[in-house]
Amino acid sequence: MAPSIFSLFSIKDLIDILLVATLLYYLYRTMKNSGSLDIFVGVLAFVVAWVVMYKILDMRLIGTFMDKFIDIGLFIMVILFQDEIKRFLTELGSRRGLKIFEKLFKSKAEVEDEKRWILPVVYSCMNMAKSKTGALIVIQQDMPLTDYERTGDMINADINSRLIENIFFKNSPLHDGALIIAGNKIMSAGCILPVSHDTNIPRYLGLRHRSAKGIAQATDAIAIVVSEESGRISYAHKGELHLNLSSTDLEHALSALVAND
Repeated sequence: MAPSIFSLFSIKDLIDILLVATLLYYLYRTMKNSGSLDIFVGVLAFVVAWVVMYKILDMRLIGTFMDKFIDIGLFIMVILFQDEIKRFLTELGSRRGLKIFEKLFKSKAEVEDEKRWILPVVYSCMNMAKSKTGALIVIQQDMPLTDYERTGDMINADINSRLIENIFFKNSPLHDGALIIAGNKIMSAGCILPVSHDTNIPRYLGLRHRSAKGIAQATDAIAIVVSEESGRISYAHKGELHLNLSSTDLEHALSALVAND
């Protein structure tokens, strides 16, 4: 009697499938956040075609050709997507998984302390929106922003709404760059961020919005923008822009992001 398909399927096969599915999911999310999803789908389709033709249908000629193409294409992919690969590996090695267990042992006071930056940031954004003062504030999450901090002037000060407003005052030498917050501290100001080249960004949005989406594509940070032209508040996270928020909307969004982190 021929063995059934279930008798040939073991726990090792299940683990193998789950690992591949997890890897593909993280790659998919990274490519989607970076705006390279179409390329990811194309590469995935090519790999599936190679497996079907070479491994299943045993089409040796076309399979050998595709096999060599994949070997060369691997090096090309590393060059083209070095930033995405760096982000993927950084996320993989981050402390995100440990934070789930850390939350179980944190007191209520410690949890509230992690949200201490929200109110002064929201208050300063509200005031800058009223005066149409342009601003770009980046809040570090799990991935470090040390490289971006070094592009600006180090401050290392307690978070204060008046200090934030003074940094982005139009005559301030630091108002054109980004301000970076990490661990309830204003770490640096006047920082240079990567600019997103996503063609889906509305044309009326300026460099601050493109920089906010750029840092949100390259890292897991939250980037808040106050428009100098309209005074509208927006934020970017995980490669997505959320536009035209009120100060209340911003406070609720930031609280939810911190709670789910």
